[in-house]
Amino acid sequence: MKRLPMESFTIAAQLAEIDRAREFLRNSVRGLALSEEEFFKLDLSLVEICTNIILYAYPEKKGEIHIEIWLDSDRIYLEIRDSGIPFDPTQAQKPDIEDIIKAGQKGGLGIYLSRTFMDGFDYQRRKGQNVLTLMKKVKSI
Repeated sequence: MKRLPMESFTIAAQLAEIDRAREFLRNSVRGLALSEEEFFKLDLSLVEICTNIILYAYPEKKGEIHIEIWLDSDRIYLEIRDSGIPFDPTQAQKPDIEDIIKAGQKGGLGIYLSRTFMDGFDYQRRKGQNVLTLMKKVKSI
């Protein structure tokens, strides 16, 4: 696969940084012919994954989230890396949406939504880092 890096960016693993990650995504895909739906799915997936990292990956220390975005033909890739607690989101169980709604539970759908919205969702643990690669096929770039 020919890898064409567009941009890379690092944020502190803090909720206050989520808007900076979203702005990075928006600026990185500016000029591409993405539909509103395609951008929404990329944006929401990035927010959900970063939020999970912020809330769970660094319980005892501060950390960072590294994001890289690149194009390959008709696909956009988001690679999200952190050095937090090892966690493979591809192994997360599908949530019972009815139970979540009945219980009025907040949260619990982020990984599920990201996996559903993306066309590729791959996890690896490399060099002490969680490396999650999301891929979205787009109609026209």
